[in-house]
Formats: sequence, structure tokens, C-alpha cells
Amino acid sequence: MEQPSTAPPVKTEHEPADKIGFRSRLLRWGIVLFVAAGILLIPVPTGITPQSWRLLAIFAATITGSIVRPIPGAAIVLLGVAALPVFRVMTINESLTGYADPVVWLVLAAFFISRGMIKTGLGRRIAFLFIHAIGKHSLGLSYALASTETVLATVIPSTGARSGGIIFPIAKSLAEAYDSRPGPTARRLGAFLMTSVYQCNVIVCAMFLTGQASNPIIARFAKEVTGIEITYARWAIAAIVPGLLSLLLVPWVLYLVSPPEIKHTPRASEMASVELKAMGPMKWSEWLMLLVFLFVAILWMTSKLHGIDYAAVALLGISVLLITGVLDWEDLINEKAAWGVFIWYGGLLRMAEALGQTGITKRFADASASLTTGWKWWLALASLLLIYFYAHYVFASITAHVTAMFVPFLIVILAAGTPTYLGVLSLAYFSNLGAALTHYGTTPAPIYFGAGYTTQRVWWGLGLITSLITITVWSLVGFTWWKILKLW
Repeated sequence: MEQPSTAPPVKTEHEPADKIGFRSRLLRWGIVLFVAAGILLIPVPTGITPQSWRLLAIFAATITGSIVRPIPGAAIVLLGVAALPVFRVMTINESLTGYADPVVWLVLAAFFISRGMIKTGLGRRIAFLFIHAIGKHSLGLSYALASTETVLATVIPSTGARSGGIIFPIAKSLAEAYDSRPGPTARRLGAFLMTSVYQCNVIVCAMFLTGQASNPIIARFAKEVTGIEITYARWAIAAIVPGLLSLLLVPWVLYLVSPPEIKHTPRASEMASVELKAMGPMKWSEWLMLLVFLFVAILWMTSKLHGIDYAAVALLGISVLLITGVLDWEDLINEKAAWGVFIWYGGLLRMAEALGQTGITKRFADASASLTTGWKWWLALASLLLIYFYAHYVFASITAHVTAMFVPFLIVILAAGTPTYLGVLSLAYFSNLGAALTHYGTTPAPIYFGAGYTTQRVWWGLGLITSLITITVWSLVGFTWWKILKLW
């Protein structure tokens, strides 16, 4: 049963464009055009070329469109890419170079790998193995599903496929197995599972470079600003301690604050056993999928040793799946989410890269840095991180938040004297953790909230509680762990 959303007038990842009313769509287009016109009407600052100023207007309009979403996000970015040569900002060849970036192909290939996990049933099998092992208690169920998501996130960047396609259906089935449905019985088990599993999803997003689709963009922006390369291994190692601690604490605190009525769930373990028996022994396709999964993860973790690019590794994994028949060409063609991400990824990367070369972001940073002049770097860092984190209330996706705010905030944080790695990592992880706040913060949010087990007020309240936990853990434990790793 769908529960109507009372979110601000922004389109979530799962709100079909054709369901937006004509007036609403017209208003959203008006906002986009207002932003672009507002910038173009401002006199071009000294030292900035008119061409660069037009690029800023197109980029700002694209980001605004990604937030208010009069049409799907990928379509908005495609319009922005088309506008670049039309308004003589760059040539058509220059406008399209973002689609040749290896990072874009890495994400596309990783989406295809997630299709293999779903098609073969390996993802469901992993989930039921965890539930069978530790699912005899309602808190254990949350940990089992979070553990599944953690394993899958080492390779799968699609939170829609990973959490929405694999984890959510199992969580909903478990709730219904205990007669917990939206309405009077929601608090028996379903309300706790939906909120807890989603909050764990947000934490897992922060733990790996492949945790969600925008993380490679974060890594790319960080490299452009600082020259530091956040490799797959470095991202995971830096996140492992605060991430695992957060995964332990968040479900437990939510269990205390909003406990389920049913505490013991032996039937869940029995249900997992039945499902595993029904699935039978692992099929040849599952074994192949598991081998490719491990192969890709290991090569990503050891990239410094062999020097093979991440994207090449991912494409090699897809090649094996195609050759062995685990995936066929139709599977790749029908993976609409992957192609949508490909379109907006390549376009946004190109525009952001070009904007960074204009000197506009440096001007912004120099002006903003004056606000924290004379502050201790740690005080400036804490203040800016909190502003950045809670700004996610106005964003309907992590990607929109990152593309709009990551580079300017990183520049200002570093200008305040923050150690480089500390500034980069804290901002990277907070980009993901902020999605805990609302029921539209990232792709799986409307899926779990839309199941109808809890109200917006409760969801936002628990999201705020979660934010206090994760901010504390990643600031205190995370900073200490990175100090031990000699990253700052």
C-alpha cells in the first residue's frame, strides 16, 4: 500500500515524470529558467570570460533541474550537454568527452554486475544465509539484512538494485510473515525493519567507493581539487571502522527508541531455511556470478599492485558474464537505470570539470574563506560539515547534493587550514550519511517509506536521531582511525 508523500515539491528518483501535473511541471521549469536567467543578467565579473559565465548558468540550471526534476534527471543533464555547443560554451566534441571518461564506464559496468546478482538469485541466497544464521531475533534480522547489503555494496553501486531490488522485498516478506502490515499492525515488526534497514543502507553507501553511484564522482572531484586519488581500497579501509560501528549502533538505538512489538523471530530463520531449500544447491550461473564478484572486488582492492584501471576490471567482469551466458545482451539493453546513470554521469562530470577550469569556483572559495578567517581549522571544519550535512534536507538525491556543493565546500574547508585528507574524507562520507534525514534523501528512501509502515514525522525523527549517531561516530572514531592510518 502506497502512503502519499508530503515531501517538498521535488521529484524523487522513483516519481514518474508523467505523474507530475502540468502546473507543477511548468513551475519547475520556471525555477530552472529563473536560475539560468538570474546568473546571465549579472554582469560578468572581471577576469571571467563570458563563455565561462554562460557555462556557470547552464551548470546551475542543470543542478537546479536535477533537484526540482520537471523531467527525469538524466534528461535534464542531456539538455544541459546539448546547451553547451548551442550557446557556444564549447564544441560538440568537447561537450561529449565526459562519456569517454573511465569513471562513467565503471559505474555502467557495475550496474550490469548488479543485474547478474539479481538474475542468478545469488543476492537473495546471501540474504537468506545471513537471516538463517542471525535472524532469530528482530534486531538480528536488521543486522542480517544490513550484512547482506554490506557484502553486495563491495561491487554493486546501484542502491535501487541492491536495496530496492534485493533487500526490500525480503524485509517486506519477513514483516508480513508476522502479520505486520501498514496500519494497526505496522509496529509489530515492519515499522522497525523498514526504518532500520534503510538507515543501514545509508551507512553502507558511505563505506565503499561502490556504495552508491555518486561516490566515484566524489573521488573525481577530490582529485581535481587536491590531486589526491581516493582508491577503492583507501576508501574502504578508511570507512571500515566508523562504518561497522555505525552499523552496530544505529539498529540497536532504533530498537530502543522505536522497538518492534515482536522481539523473537524464530519463524524468520525457518522461512530462510525453506527459501534456501526451495532454491536448491547453487546453480552453475550462481557459482560463475560469485567468482566474477570476488574477482572484480579483489582486483579493485589490489589496483596499486597490478595497475589495471577500475573501469577495465569492471568491463572484464561483464565480458566474462556475457561469454558464459550468465548475462545476455538483452539484459544489458534492458537495464534502464544503468543507461540513465550513464547519461547524467558523463554530462555532469564534463560540466563540473570545465567549471573548475574557469576559476569561478576558486573565486567562490576565496570569498567564502573570509567567513572563517581567524577560526581554528577544526572549528571551521565542524561548522562547515554540519551545514553541508543538514543541507541534504533540500536535496532529493545524493548526486544533486554532491554536484551542487561538494567542490565549493571542499575548497573552503581546505582554505581554513584543514588537513587535506581529513577534509576530503569527512566531506565524502558526510555526502552519503546526510541521506538518512528524509524519506526522499536517496533512491531507496521512497521505496521503504512508501511501503506505508510509518509516518513522515516518525521517519524524519528517527532520521535525525540516526544523524546524531553517525556524525558523532564518524567525527570522533573516524577522525581517530584516520589519524592511526596516518592520513592526517
